[in-house]
Amino acid sequence: MNFNKEEKLKQLTKQQYDVTQRGIDERPFANEYWDNEEDGIYVDVVSGEPLFSSKDKYDACTGWPSFSKPLESDNVVLKRKGFFSGTEVRSRNADSFLGDVFNDGPASTGMRFCMNSAAMEFIPKADLEKRGYGAYAALFSEES
Repeated sequence: MNFNKEEKLKQLTKQQYDVTQRGIDERPFANEYWDNEEDGIYVDVVSGEPLFSSKDKYDACTGWPSFSKPLESDNVVLKRKGFFSGTEVRSRNADSFLGDVFNDGPASTGMRFCMNSAAMEFIPKADLEKRGYGAYAALFSEES
C-alpha cells in the first residue's frame, strides 16, 4: 500500500477527518452508505486499502453500514477500547478509525462490523477495474 498519509489527510472533509483521526462517530441514518444496496467494495478513505464487500453488508437497523466480516481481514485491526467499552475497528495501513465490532451479527460469523460511512469510499462493481481493484470483480460475477 503506497500512499502519502499526510497529503491524503489534507484532502479529507471535516467529517472524514473527525471520524478517521479523532474517532468521532457520524450520526446514524444521516450518512452516505447506511442504506447503500449497490454491488461493490468499501475501501479506507485515507489509504484506499480494501475493507468490506457489499456481499457481506446487511441491515442491522442501526443507521450505519454493517458487515458480517471484512473483505480483507489483514487490512482490519481490532483494538480493545477498555474493559467495558468494546472493540474498535481500525485500518491497518492508515490506522483510520472505522467503527466498532460487536458479537451480535448474523449466524454466519456472529460479528457485526458497524462502520462509519465517512471512513470509507465505496467503489461500485462497474468501476473496480479502472480504480485498480480489478482483483475483486470476480466477487460480483453472475456465478458467485
